Amino acid sequence: MTTFEEQTEGQTTVHAFRDDALGEHDAVGLAEAIRRREVGAAEAARDAVARVRAVEARLNAVEVHMDDPAPDREAGGVFAGVPTFVKDNTDYRGLPTGHGSVAFAPRAARRHAPFTRQYLSSGVTVLGKTRLPEFGFSPTTEYEDAEPVRNPWGTGHSAGGSSGGSAALVAAGAVPIAHANDGGGSIRIPAACCGLVGLKPTRGRVVANAQSRQLPLDIVGDGIVSRTVRDSAAFLAAAERHWRNPKLPPVGLVEGPSERRLRIGLMLDSPNGVRTDDAGRAAVMDTAATLERLGHTVSPVRPAIDPRFTEDFLTYWGMLSFLIGVTGRTLGDGLDRRRMDGLSRGLREMYVKKWSSTPGVVRRLRRTREAYAAAFRGVDLVLSPVLAHTTPPIGHLAPTVPFPTLIERILAYVAFTPVNNVVGTPSISVPAASVTDEGLPIGVMFSGRPGDERTLLEVAFVLEADRPFRRIQDL
Repeated sequence: MTTFEEQTEGQTTVHAFRDDALGEHDAVGLAEAIRRREVGAAEAARDAVARVRAVEARLNAVEVHMDDPAPDREAGGVFAGVPTFVKDNTDYRGLPTGHGSVAFAPRAARRHAPFTRQYLSSGVTVLGKTRLPEFGFSPTTEYEDAEPVRNPWGTGHSAGGSSGGSAALVAAGAVPIAHANDGGGSIRIPAACCGLVGLKPTRGRVVANAQSRQLPLDIVGDGIVSRTVRDSAAFLAAAERHWRNPKLPPVGLVEGPSERRLRIGLMLDSPNGVRTDDAGRAAVMDTAATLERLGHTVSPVRPAIDPRFTEDFLTYWGMLSFLIGVTGRTLGDGLDRRRMDGLSRGLREMYVKKWSSTPGVVRRLRRTREAYAAAFRGVDLVLSPVLAHTTPPIGHLAPTVPFPTLIERILAYVAFTPVNNVVGTPSISVPAASVTDEGLPIGVMFSGRPGDERTLLEVAFVLEADRPFRRIQDL
């Protein structure tokens, strides 16, 4: 199989959509075709492997290929037979977990991570593991001494991070859905960059992430990236059938828009003072106008987030890098802190200088939920950009950039997503109707109250129905 490539204004677009078992199905549609025996699960796995191989030379999205991926003939679930990938910071029995780093030699996992078991309960067929930046710290999936993961909409640009490998494969049509997780935007950022749907669930909605559950503040949530809202909704319902947190209201299967008229808060610029670029502002304003045309009410809000939030989150981020350097022997053999990349080293060194501030940082971050809750008085959800500027070219956020410049660039880019991780609230990125001057996707974000993924999915269905999301295969 050959890949489809098209040159437009200096951009190379890459996708693998073909007339094969996968066709143009999303995950729900493919699973239905398999259940109706229009295609076989083994055929779907075989064709997905061929699609992955066709785009991999351009996208560099896969870390580990399964030698012989085989669907479970007895598997049930909403995604029975659907090919997918697991992100390479999550254990899959028999495969190494590399965390995007060359600083240690990963060992083969002895057992599935709890989330892997939850994901497999939906019936998916795992084809391998996707790439991420080192330890998931970066909003782009780039490296010091390896090829970056490239955006299929324009291979000169970032696919986002940290779930960049998963997003690139799904956007390119290699698989319908893929595992992603989010500790500061790592589901929503690559979804925005690659024109996908990315839902970060409420803290505790899915099983606890193996890496973060022992931390003083659990900021990581697992999920998927998808091309359709119904796939993200079906995933959440399937995850809930495997295990439901009794402390949260059930979501169930959300199947479309609600008739309810929503009160939507509008936030154009980040609470930390970062101004959104013109393309991002226009995408959000256009989305707001669409929602008002459909009968919803949109009015400005500005959460009174502590001015120290950005610095505090950065310190907490540095603590994570420091802890990996101290406890990295649990990841694999021979972790060498000197081989960690420039971003990881810079974060660790920054934290060492201010480690004594940790108790105050954690206290203030925990209090963020009070300001977040206040912003929701009188509104059902908040609409904002996902990112403060549109998708950067490869190299802009690479770990080879000197740390002071790199961290300045990251903070000017990732200005909206971390609040939901700290507070533990759900948030979803969906493709906007508008695109960048280069033709790249732009994401808009909806944030909700704790446990209210239903409203987020319903409003995403509203937008998808009104103006179907742009498709890479239609370019």
